[in-house]
Amino acid sequence: MSNESSIFDQLNRPLRDLRISVTDKCNFRCSYCMPADIFGPDFPFLSRKELLSFEEIERLTSIFVHTLGVKKIRITGGEPLMRKDLPLLIKKLSSIDGVQDIAMTTNGSLLAKHAKSLKEAGLQRVTVSLDSLNDEIFGKINGRGVSVQTVLDGIEAAAAVDMKVKINMVVKRGMNEQEIIPMASFFKEKGHIIRFIEFMDVGNSNDWKLNDVYSKKQIIADIDKVMPLEAIEPNYPGEVATRYRYVGTNEEIGVISSVTDAFCGSCNRARLSAEGKLYTCLFSSIGHDIRDPIRSGLDDNQLADYLSAIWFKRNDRYSEERGKITRKTKRVEMSRIGG
Repeated sequence: MSNESSIFDQLNRPLRDLRISVTDKCNFRCSYCMPADIFGPDFPFLSRKELLSFEEIERLTSIFVHTLGVKKIRITGGEPLMRKDLPLLIKKLSSIDGVQDIAMTTNGSLLAKHAKSLKEAGLQRVTVSLDSLNDEIFGKINGRGVSVQTVLDGIEAAAAVDMKVKINMVVKRGMNEQEIIPMASFFKEKGHIIRFIEFMDVGNSNDWKLNDVYSKKQIIADIDKVMPLEAIEPNYPGEVATRYRYVGTNEEIGVISSVTDAFCGSCNRARLSAEGKLYTCLFSSIGHDIRDPIRSGLDDNQLADYLSAIWFKRNDRYSEERGKITRKTKRVEMSRIGG
């Protein structure tokens, strides 16, 4: 089967990327995602029966690819490597005809153990979250005192089995903006692309304030003073990171700037949460239930019609409208949909 079919939303945006959360659990307690004072020992995480099964995820992904035009899959969490037997899911998804790319976002702490089996299952790329090279700063950010070396070991293990590796660094003013240059320099030398992410108002738990945002313009200016940069073209339509290259080299960085330089107009991704809700925007308040329909006996054509109708009605552009929104609305937590 091919996946040349396309479905467009109200702003004429196609659906191309599907991000699949496989768990809402994480072994980190990062302040900008799952602060420990909220996600404590008694927090009610999803039970196993509430999670979509691997078979349900495989079936839904096949429908998204063959009927709605999805080409790229990304596995997320929580921390996806906390889902038991994850390589089995990767193998199922990588065997779907029409999937052009399958990747995973992880905090990297468990990656050294699983890199080889993930690669053998068909995982092509991995994005590792790392917000500092300083153990004290990083330990405070991750809320568990996990060392930088633990994550670097995961990065090296992935690279050793020929997975493509990118690094994501969330930059928050007053937390780690002084780490931008050390991180850029370190990963330039290692040959891994690093992407700097503006601190975003995702979910309801991270006490987001606009004054805490260290902007794309500031990030680029800081690096350019030390290692001159030049802008380069996107790799593909809808790429969320603005790309820059170190002058005179082929090494590059990216900046994801949904706060100061929104890219809603080209957003072509949907997010499937671990409990089977479909979100059409990272900042959504309400998800569309997919678990009950798939468990109620609908056939593939009926499910495809149901999913298509959700995307067709989509008109989300939160980041472009952020400045006009005066009432704080409750939004889905990032730990449920993987960022």
